[in-house]
Amino acid sequence: MEPKPEGIEIEAAKTGELNRFGDQQHQHKLTRRILLKLDTRILPTLALLFLCSFLDRTNVGNAKIIGLEKDINITDHQYDIGLTVFYLFYICSELPSNLILKKASPKLWLPFLTILWGIITMCLGFVRSYGGFVGVRSILGIAEGGLLPGMVLYLSSFYKRGDLALRIGLFYTAASLSGAFGGLLARGLAAIAPRGGLEGWRWIFIIEGLLTVACGALSFFLLPNSLESASFLTREEKDFARERLLMDNPRMLNGTLATEVESFKWSEVRRGVLDVQLWLSATAYFAILSGLYSFGLFLPTIIKSLDFAKDANEVQLWSVIPYAVAAVITVVVAFISDRLHLRGVVMLFTLPIAIAGYAAIANIDDARVQYGMTFLMATGQFASVPCILVWMSNNSAGHYKRATTSALQLAIANAGGFVATFNYPSRDGPQFHRGHTIILGLLVFAWFMILFNVLYCAKVNRDKRNGKYDKYAGYNDDRNPDFKMVL
Repeated sequence: MEPKPEGIEIEAAKTGELNRFGDQQHQHKLTRRILLKLDTRILPTLALLFLCSFLDRTNVGNAKIIGLEKDINITDHQYDIGLTVFYLFYICSELPSNLILKKASPKLWLPFLTILWGIITMCLGFVRSYGGFVGVRSILGIAEGGLLPGMVLYLSSFYKRGDLALRIGLFYTAASLSGAFGGLLARGLAAIAPRGGLEGWRWIFIIEGLLTVACGALSFFLLPNSLESASFLTREEKDFARERLLMDNPRMLNGTLATEVESFKWSEVRRGVLDVQLWLSATAYFAILSGLYSFGLFLPTIIKSLDFAKDANEVQLWSVIPYAVAAVITVVVAFISDRLHLRGVVMLFTLPIAIAGYAAIANIDDARVQYGMTFLMATGQFASVPCILVWMSNNSAGHYKRATTSALQLAIANAGGFVATFNYPSRDGPQFHRGHTIILGLLVFAWFMILFNVLYCAKVNRDKRNGKYDKYAGYNDDRNPDFKMVL
């Protein structure tokens, strides 16, 4: 297990690495002040961008139940293909975007991507045919693909490994809140019709896309490129924050802390691609996102099929509550994960919540009980995501290896979108037994992948203690024997 941050700072002070910042009490105050400033200046902006991303990715589910298919004359199967091409292009853009991020600078790249997909989302409000629907969704996937891996990589340049899960949990709650907010917003926007000669579902895309463009433009003025360019930090805070990040880095042979190698090397990309942890965590994440995307895309359809909501507008409102509950639990679990400095171990307890929900909803006929199970499904999956999202970043050192593993993990995981789009055809309603059972099986698979990864990380740490990694002493990456894997 990784030592607690306070323990690391005390150890560093004893070796003279942080003593220039005063005694432990002053260092503790500095740490709290820095984290508070980062949390209040960076996290809300990223959460806003991620909320926009999830809204613009899943609002098609809200549009579907109020006439999208009928108005552009497409079938259920064609609708599913439109969703599938989004994920195909989304996946293909993740790794290239992460490799570009450092050179393009986060302050420019992340707002640019946001404004771009906001404009594309608005275009969805004007499609008139199947070809237009598929084409616009394809371009939307390219634009959105770089955001999440870019944000994870960006945050790792401000926060220590032990700080990340809570922070990612906080902005990832935007995904669950987007489901709640999206349902309410869709309910209101649908009422605009038929103004301007446009149906209500078209206004969902147009207004939400316009909001995304505005948020992207605002983020340009709010996001700093790095600690050094963060105007809200004093010089002392910048220096101390930089030292805190170095505490997570391996030591050189002379005992000093090493900064990460910044020059691009294909060997670092290759090392990331061949990392065993990547494939264990990425396949587990794939299984989780298969369920999460299915949930996001088809919750309105599932609730509508249960027949206890009177109309489509009431369906939108009923879809809000499971997301709101999941948002609160996600933050609590992320906080616990950071406090315990555990990722996979925490997931071994959160995933069974979702597993129980899917097992029940697939085999119970009572509509109200089925609706109750959506709370377990949402909570177990959303609460697991911050842990797995940050786990790979925690256990990768070297900027370009971390960029590779973070992006490739998400690229593999987002292939779950292909499963999601075809998993809940309308003909399977109202029980959707096949779809629920598929996700149930995938979540069980994810649990075992997480278990294997925990055991693998424990073995690596044991081997480092036993001297099997001593030949890598002095390396500026995760092979260094002083770099301990987070379980």
